[in-house]
Amino acid sequence: MYSIGLDVSKSTINVYIPINDLDLIIDNSLNGIKSLYSKLKKLYKKEIDKLVFVYEPTANYSFLLKQFCANKNIKSFIVNPKKSSNFAKVMGHRNKNDIKDAQLLSKMIVTAKDDEIRIPIIDTIKEEIKDLIGCYKLIIKQQVQIKNHIGNLNAKGSYIKELETQYKFLKKQEEKIIDKLLSLFMKDEKLSKDLLNIQTIPGIGKISAIVLLSHFIHYPNTNQRQIVSLAGLDPIEKSSGISVNGKTRISKAGSKLCRASLFMPVMVSIQHNERLKDFYNRLKENGKHTTVAQIAVMRKLIIIAHSIYKNNEKYSHNKI
Repeated sequence: MYSIGLDVSKSTINVYIPINDLDLIIDNSLNGIKSLYSKLKKLYKKEIDKLVFVYEPTANYSFLLKQFCANKNIKSFIVNPKKSSNFAKVMGHRNKNDIKDAQLLSKMIVTAKDDEIRIPIIDTIKEEIKDLIGCYKLIIKQQVQIKNHIGNLNAKGSYIKELETQYKFLKKQEEKIIDKLLSLFMKDEKLSKDLLNIQTIPGIGKISAIVLLSHFIHYPNTNQRQIVSLAGLDPIEKSSGISVNGKTRISKAGSKLCRASLFMPVMVSIQHNERLKDFYNRLKENGKHTTVAQIAVMRKLIIIAHSIYKNNEKYSHNKI
């Protein structure tokens, strides 16, 4: 087995080929990937079938590479970004460098389980869901920007009406995307069941369930700790010897959409879900700040939802 490390960005892919300790930069295009594969066939010859492409799922940037591997039956090890970050720390890889990143990804083959090395399968429904979630994120961001801008303008400003019209248009676009997402989930028997199962959690509504399920299918091979981290809810402590000892806070190095979609479910849970309400109150009684306690409940919710998704089951109070 020969692992080819590929660090994917928007326009280029940094490639590490271990056979000659070779570093390359290719265009992130079909022609660029085809040229790379032709070079690899010359280098590995009869052993070309033993190649494994190792890369991270870099949003839409890695889709072309994944599609090429699926069409050419190239085995891939698609690495969880948090896993590669932790591996980098273990290897003493502290500085961000695309060439070094490609080399690091190549070495990560030693961490792969047998079932993680496989020819990718392109699931058109899941890919369309991913694209729609990207559009949804953009629309929500634009809504926030317009709303904030309206708040900063004079109440009688002539431009406010135009901004309000734009905001209403974006709300309608948001509704259309949600409807399209629901339609896609309903086309797939498993996904439709997963969506309904997640909604059995008290406080989790339609939109929150859509966002969470989209997050889970984007990172399918994750454990509870990793899925929390990929939502940016993992705690980090700022400290440096005795000179700096800051408060523990969440990393926010993950899906902002996930965190935002869980805000209202948290508010509902601490009022109407007896087990989560008790959990929240215990934290408050132990002196935790309100925000810290709410974030702890948010972590609980995403862990519960992830467990329901993984185990194909409905909500139970025993899961808390």
